Amino acid sequence: MPTSAQPRFADSEDALHEEAARIAGCDDFGETTYLEGLRVLLEGYDREARFNAQGRIMARQMILGILIGRLRSEQQLRARPEVLEQPIERPIVICGLIRTGSTALHYLMGQDPDLQALEYWLGCSPQPRPPRDAWEAHPDFQNAEAQINAMYEADPSLKAVHFMRPDLPEECRQLMVQQFTDDGFEVNNHMPSYSSWYQQTDMLPTYRRHRDLLGLIGSGDPTRSWLLKYPVHMRYLDAFLEVYPDACIVQTHRDPLSVFPSYLSLITGFRALAERDIDPGEIARRQVELWASGAEHAIEVRRKKDPKQFYDLHFADFMSDPIQAVKNIHSHFGREFSEAGETKLRAWHASNPQHKHGRHEYSRADEDMGIERGEILERFGPYMEHFGMQPEERP
Repeated sequence: MPTSAQPRFADSEDALHEEAARIAGCDDFGETTYLEGLRVLLEGYDREARFNAQGRIMARQMILGILIGRLRSEQQLRARPEVLEQPIERPIVICGLIRTGSTALHYLMGQDPDLQALEYWLGCSPQPRPPRDAWEAHPDFQNAEAQINAMYEADPSLKAVHFMRPDLPEECRQLMVQQFTDDGFEVNNHMPSYSSWYQQTDMLPTYRRHRDLLGLIGSGDPTRSWLLKYPVHMRYLDAFLEVYPDACIVQTHRDPLSVFPSYLSLITGFRALAERDIDPGEIARRQVELWASGAEHAIEVRRKKDPKQFYDLHFADFMSDPIQAVKNIHSHFGREFSEAGETKLRAWHASNPQHKHGRHEYSRADEDMGIERGEILERFGPYMEHFGMQPEERP
């Protein structure tokens, strides 16, 4: 809750827009559909977030950065209207439960020269992708690198949990935040009102913006296939497929009993950067429900689609032979996997073994997770039964 010395976030909407326009040097934010999410978020910060000393500063800077990014993206889109007409056909999209090996798969497939992925720095600052040898000198690349370094300096253990570099493929969240509709907002802060709104909101404007920004970034090579990854796409698969009707969906799977101890530890670490009075049980119950209902939503969506549009990859199968898993994905979707691509992937895999950046240490005890493992297993029962999964360990 804001004190008398701290202005309400909801009262700062105009000031944030004005400051963003001053910094960006332009004031066209594009369609106003983003404002609903922004306002729900600002109200949630005022009424529900439990900010620590630095949390309020972090939240304000994040919102300001998103608005600046939206302004600059809009300026780029206005200057290149032709990118809005360029179709994005048959993107490969990795989604599914969190902590299922999807990041490792994304990084691995992202080495294929026949695919283009969303690099972290271009997700932060959407623009036509410059030549590779110009990246390190680019101010936006340097800013993205500074953001990552600051996060790891604040909590060095996060590097072992989720390693990032500005030049590596990253999740779609940086594009989705431009509509203020993203899972990260509820991960970083306690905001039940935003969470409820986000779960039920119409995601079509977000995915249309997502498509426009991909078109902008890939405008220099519009025919090269896209590789995308974001677990959250599973939870909004109906809206995603309305915007990308021919997407090739790779759904990753793993026993939820193995997923959630790691994931809840990850969320607790992120939230501790910005909040006090963290309640593990509250986080656990909310996240288990979100992902279980999301998995069930994906099952219902898939029932209405051509099964050939989906490929299921289980964690154990990926870990036992990652290169073969990638070959199977390409084969399933009728795509060519070149020798040059395989060579690149094998080199990446050899130089990036599991736990290269440290081992994520976390507790599997019920009291530390804030939820009993039996509750997780029960809630995910329909999902596990549908995909013929057995728990890797008994509760």
